[in-house]
Amino acid sequence: MSEATTRRVALRDRILEAALLHVPFDGWTERTLEQAARDAGVEPATARRLFPRGGDSLLEWLDDWADRRMLAAVAEEDLAALPLHRRIARLVRARFQALAPHREALRRAVVARGLPQNLPGGLMALWRTVDRIWQAAGVPPAEDRGLSHYSRRMLLAAILVATFFYWLEDESDDFRVSWAFLDRRLQDALVLGRTLNRLGDFVPAWPWRRGDGLAPGPR
Repeated sequence: MSEATTRRVALRDRILEAALLHVPFDGWTERTLEQAARDAGVEPATARRLFPRGGDSLLEWLDDWADRRMLAAVAEEDLAALPLHRRIARLVRARFQALAPHREALRRAVVARGLPQNLPGGLMALWRTVDRIWQAAGVPPAEDRGLSHYSRRMLLAAILVATFFYWLEDESDDFRVSWAFLDRRLQDALVLGRTLNRLGDFVPAWPWRRGDGLAPGPR
């Protein structure tokens, strides 16, 4: 990443972090962008160049911001020492923990993402997040081709969305109920992946391959 790009990313992050304090009151709007730019000490014209679609651009940046904080939170951890499903759980938890101070802004984000102009971007962001989780868990795309690439990601996307809505309303200490929910969903996915593997052994003509589902082969 070039120095100019690094500065631009840092400036966008600063504006977004300021915006998260205003979103609960004003939503993902142009007004929020203006207030955030003022709080961050950024010229309004510069903020508009960085976020040309106003609140919708801020909303798009939120997912990338959360992904990067998720990866930074586990950067010093030895994820490879954990079973694969525990790596996935750790990454998902790290992402939600980064977002935890801003749950009201996320509730407003759910509504904003339902608008027609934001649906495609939301789906693309979800797929990118899932892809980053798999890569961080030790399954890069270069080693994860064919049906398994898509089946794993679709399964994890469903788990991520279900856990998000559960977590959004969780009032337990340290979100322990949400983490238990996440663990159950991941265990269910493991069972499903193993079942598909066994079926693939008995019915070779089916499009399953060993490693489909959450568990990629013998990891």
